Amino acid sequence: MFDLTGKKAIVTGGSRGLGHGMAEGLMEAGCEVVIIGTRDSIKDRAKEFCEKGFTCTGVQADLGDEKALKAAFDESLAALGGHLDILVTAHGMQSRHPAEEFPMEDWRRVIDVNLTAVFELCQLAEKQFMAQKSKGKIITVSSMLTFFGGYTVPAYAASKGGVAQITKAFCNEWAEKGINVNSLAPGYMATEMNTALLDPSNPRKEAITNRIPAKKWGTPEDMKGPCVFLASEASDYLNGAIIPVDGGYLVR
Repeated sequence: MFDLTGKKAIVTGGSRGLGHGMAEGLMEAGCEVVIIGTRDSIKDRAKEFCEKGFTCTGVQADLGDEKALKAAFDESLAALGGHLDILVTAHGMQSRHPAEEFPMEDWRRVIDVNLTAVFELCQLAEKQFMAQKSKGKIITVSSMLTFFGGYTVPAYAASKGGVAQITKAFCNEWAEKGINVNSLAPGYMATEMNTALLDPSNPRKEAITNRIPAKKWGTPEDMKGPCVFLASEASDYLNGAIIPVDGGYLVR
């Protein structure tokens, strides 16, 4: 039920962090993957995956730009031979400022990248699934800040709350078409985005760790299983769910 041999996927944010882990998990399960990222290194990451024996293509794009996003999706689809089974929207950005000083330029940029781009990518995936007359799997990536407000990150919190809501909205309209739309909500993860929080001198690191029942931060490896589950036939009757992957943080 978890075998993805022959399946084809697009994973945004696949060059590093959680997106990299999820892309690798899909490939380990037999999937052919296109990873989309903003950095020049995206093609190097794809090459590294290929050197491990996987089938992977890297596409560089600024997903906060609507035209670039559409072009990247089309390029990715072409690399997959014109067929798509799975979309994972794992890209994202962060900007920290006190709420009363949060620059509108940063607000718009975070919302465009973290929310609007996800909306547009899901639309494109749905249209492709329908054109193929096939079922499809969409996995969005939300956050603990889907549930909490956070601190000095109002735009990020708003964007991730929005990701959860569009996940539910898409489910309502697309489930009967054979499309599963679910979201993974990572907890506190040891990734580049949390470098400041992971600094041993930051008192929040100990406070956060103590709240996690597992008593450790997550890693990209921890996202592999949940992603493969949602991408596979094992989750065919699961739809519109927001699934925490947080070591128990949310229920503490």
